[in-house]
Amino acid sequence: QVQLVESGGGLVQAGGSLRLSCAASGRSFSSKVMGWFRQVPGREREPIAAINWSAYSTWYADSVKGRFTISRNNAKNAVYLQMNSLKPEDTAVYYCAAGKVPGIATSGSSYDYWGQGTQVTVSS
Repeated sequence: QVQLVESGGGLVQAGGSLRLSCAASGRSFSSKVMGWFRQVPGREREPIAAINWSAYSTWYADSVKGRFTISRNNAKNAVYLQMNSLKPEDTAVYYCAAGKVPGIATSGSSYDYWGQGTQVTVSS
């Protein structure tokens, strides 16, 4: 069992930065792929970044590549999303998720634990 709690969301102007954190409980955290997803009302939840269990491999959606960075600290049971050069289209609820496998996964069906989400709003 893994419980996830996101923090760090908020309101920021376009061009600004935010750092999202996800605190995880559970002994199996370090063996799981971790991902960040986001969802806008009326649209499907989309994957934006993932990091494998060892932090050796990462994946980014094209929409955030070069602007967002995912990282993790297994000793602290935490995963982070550094978001730079934010754009109004980045406005969404951001979710942290823990996957069923240790390697990179981008499909929501590959994740079995989800946080409650944190709102990120980017003003123009």
